[in-house]
Amino acid sequence: MRPFTLIISIITLLLLSSCGNNTSFQKNNGKETVLAMKQEVPESFVSEELNVVAAGDSLTQGVGDSTGTGGYVPYLQKLFQQEQGIGTVTINNYGVKGNRTDQLLKKIKSAEVKQSISDADMVILTIGGNDIMKVVRDHISNLQLDDFTPQMKTFETNLYNVLREIRKDNQQAAIVLVGVYNPFTKWFADVDEMNDIVTEWNRTGENILTLYDNTYFVPIEQIFSDTTENLLYTDYFHPNDKGYKLIADEIYTKVKENAIGEILATKRMNREDRGE
Repeated sequence: MRPFTLIISIITLLLLSSCGNNTSFQKNNGKETVLAMKQEVPESFVSEELNVVAAGDSLTQGVGDSTGTGGYVPYLQKLFQQEQGIGTVTINNYGVKGNRTDQLLKKIKSAEVKQSISDADMVILTIGGNDIMKVVRDHISNLQLDDFTPQMKTFETNLYNVLREIRKDNQQAAIVLVGVYNPFTKWFADVDEMNDIVTEWNRTGENILTLYDNTYFVPIEQIFSDTTENLLYTDYFHPNDKGYKLIADEIYTKVKENAIGEILATKRMNREDRGE
C-alpha cells in the first residue's frame, strides 16, 4: 500500500502549530464549566429543567471559539432554550483539548463527572479525532493506511467502555456521539485516504451506538466538506465560530424530534407520580 508521507508531514506541521500545549486558547484541564440559562415563562405553565453533560475533546472545550464559552455548547444551549416546555438549561462542560477515547474513559470515571452523568438528561460526546491523529504522529515517517487498523480497534473498545460506564451511572439519559471530520479537505482534496479513514471511524462509532438504547449519532463531516465557506479557525484545524454554530445546529436537529420529547415526557410523568 502506497505511503502518503508528504501529505501527512504537512498535516503534522499544521497540527503541531494548532494542538500544542502552548496556546492562547482557554485550557479547561478537565474542570467543569457550567452554563445555565433560564427562560421566562407564564406562572401557569410548568417548564422542565434540562441537564446536559458535554464531554470529550477540543470540540467540546471550544478551541477556536473566539468567545471562549465552549465551542458548540452555548449555541446548542440557546437552541434547547427555544423548546416549548424547557425552562432552565444547564450544561456541564468537561471537554479537554487533545483527549482520546482512553483519556475520556478515565475522565468519566472521576467522582465529579460520574455525579454529573447520574443527574443528566443527556450526555453529548465529541471524541475520536485525537485517536486518529495519534496514528499519524506515531507513524509520521512512513504512514500507511494499515497503520490505522490497530488504533481503530482500540477506539472501538474504548468507546464501548465509555458508553458502558455512562449507562452504569445513568440508564435513562440520551447519549449523543458527534462524528469526526477531515479538516484537511480543502488543502488536500485529492487525498482520498484521509476521507476514507474518517468515514471508517464514523462508521465504527455509529455501530457501537447501536449496542445501547436511546443513543444518537450526529455526523458533521458534511458540514466542512460540502461547502466553500471557511468554517475553520486560523489554525486550519478547529472550527471557527460559524463552524461551531453549524455543529450545534446538527446536534439539535438530530435530538429535537425524539430525545427532547422523550425527556420532557418522562419528567412530566415523574412529576405526576410525585403528585406535583
